[in-house]
Amino acid sequence: MLSVRIILGSKSDIEKIAPAVEILDLFHVKHDLHISSAHRDPENTALLAKNAESEGIKVIIAAAGLAAHLPGVVAAHTCLPVIGLPLASGALNGIDSLYSIVQMPAGVPVACVAIGGAKNAALLAVQILSLADKGLSEKFKLYKSALKNA
Repeated sequence: MLSVRIILGSKSDIEKIAPAVEILDLFHVKHDLHISSAHRDPENTALLAKNAESEGIKVIIAAAGLAAHLPGVVAAHTCLPVIGLPLASGALNGIDSLYSIVQMPAGVPVACVAIGGAKNAALLAVQILSLADKGLSEKFKLYKSALKNA
């Protein structure tokens, strides 16, 4: 069973999501990765969100730059927690992405991390999963404790 679905708006963003994949691997959290633009392939994007729960997904990380509608579109099609990851791109270097994600209308929540905050997106997903997994919770506590000594 998978636990985290990562959806990218563009293939060009693969490198930007690498820190999230590394964190999920570190915690042995199963995940999949899909490239699906909210603008260029809205039907597929909707299906990835709608089918996630039945496929064993518990949390979705949606990463996008520019207008960054992807996290909101995903959240509109699922009741699972969605973490929006704004990516630096374009003339505004990610500020537009950040505003698009944090300005979601009431009733369609999307959590949001910093521009380029792939690592924190994955850590937030791990924290959410930890609520129902004592072993994962203990691993996360050890991780946080180790931060003091770093």
